[in-house]
Amino acid sequence: MDEYLILMRLDLITKDAQPSPEQMQVYMKMYQDWVGGIAAQNKFVGGTGLSTEGKVIKSGQIVTDGPFAETKESIAGFITIKAKNFEEAADIAKGCPILNGPGNSVEVRKIVGVDNTR
Repeated sequence: MDEYLILMRLDLITKDAQPSPEQMQVYMKMYQDWVGGIAAQNKFVGGTGLSTEGKVIKSGQIVTDGPFAETKESIAGFITIKAKNFEEAADIAKGCPILNGPGNSVEVRKIVGVDNTR
């Protein structure tokens, strides 16, 4: 099996888009159940959430506040899974509760070594 990265994107900036503490408890339970289901199949490798703070370093040593670009959408976290192929990885990603939020998305990328870019 290959490893795949599932990036979770959502609006971390707009105040109205942020869940209440009660909603957050419900969302975290859904997320934990989803990850638990992946782990029960021995397909969970790891993952974590990400801070809203960050810096972006561009060529020329230019440092800007980040990780946000011109969009409200940012990477909130990621998990790494094992799957037979892209289709299976995408099927697993389709169950991500992040997708219940309007405008939220997940991205699936195959993890490759430096000498293997495909």
